[in-house]
Amino acid sequence: MKSMTGFGRGNYENEARQYIVEIKSVNNRYSDINIKMPRNLSYLEETIKKRILNVISRGKIDVFITFNNNSDKGKNININTGIAKQYISELKKLSKEETIIDNINIMDVARLPDVLNISVDEEAEEIIKDEVLKALDIALDNFIQARTIEAEKIKIDLENRIQLVSNNVEKICELSTGLVEEYIVKLETRIKELLKTNVVDESRLAQEIVIYSDKCSVQEEITRLKSHISQFLNLINVDGAIGKKIDFLIQEMNRETNTIGSKANNLEITNLVVDTKTEIENIREQIQNIE
Repeated sequence: MKSMTGFGRGNYENEARQYIVEIKSVNNRYSDINIKMPRNLSYLEETIKKRILNVISRGKIDVFITFNNNSDKGKNININTGIAKQYISELKKLSKEETIIDNINIMDVARLPDVLNISVDEEAEEIIKDEVLKALDIALDNFIQARTIEAEKIKIDLENRIQLVSNNVEKICELSTGLVEEYIVKLETRIKELLKTNVVDESRLAQEIVIYSDKCSVQEEITRLKSHISQFLNLINVDGAIGKKIDFLIQEMNRETNTIGSKANNLEITNLVVDTKTEIENIREQIQNIE
C-alpha cells in the first residue's frame, strides 16, 4: 500500500553534466503528470511520463528537471550567416543616418539574438537521455520509499479504526438477538393493558411477531458487514493500487450500517450505528490518501 503524497529527489553527474530531478505528488482521483524541464530536453517528455506511469497509478505528480551542461559532448555551434549580415547591414544604415561612428565588432554581432545556435547531435541526445533517466530512477526510488513510509502510518490508523467498527458490529449482533424476545414481552403487556384481560390470541400474537421479526432482523446486514471488514483487512495488505477498491468497499459498509440503523428499533443499537458511521467516515477520509 502506498500513499499518494510524497517527495523524491535524484541527482546524477557525468563528465561535467549534472541532472537534478525532483518529484512531488498530492491526492488526485486519476494520474496527472506535469513536467517542467529545459527546452533542450523536451524531446524526452513522453519517455519520462511512461517511466513514471510504470510505477505510479494515481496522484497529481509534479516533476522538476534541472540540467547543467558544462561539457562539449555532441555540441555543434552554428552561425546564422543570413541573420548576422542583416544585423550588420541595418547597423551600418543606422550609423550613416545618425552619423554614429561605425565600429561594429564581430563579437558584438555574435551576441545578438539567433546569430549563434548550439545544437546537440543524435548520438549526444541518446547519451543525455540515458543520464536523465538515471537521475529520474533515483528520484523515483526515493519518491516511492517516501510514499510507502507514509502509507505505513495510514495503515496503522486504518487498522485501529476498522477494529472499532468490528467491535461495534459485534455489539450490535449481540443486542439484535434479544430484540424479538423484548418485543414479545412488550406486545403481550400492551395487549393486556388495552384489553384489560389476561387472555391473548396466541395465533394473532405469533403473526405480529413474525412480521416484526422480518422487519427488524439485521443478521444479513451484519454478515455482509463482517465480510466487508475481512476484505478491508486483506486489501490494506495487498501490493499495488488499492485506493479505489477500498473506497467502494467503504461505500458498501456505510450502506449496510444505514440499513441496520433504519431497521433496529433500539436506542443502544442506534447509538452504536452513529459511532460506526463516524468511524467509517473517518476511514473514508483517510483512504483518499491511498493510491
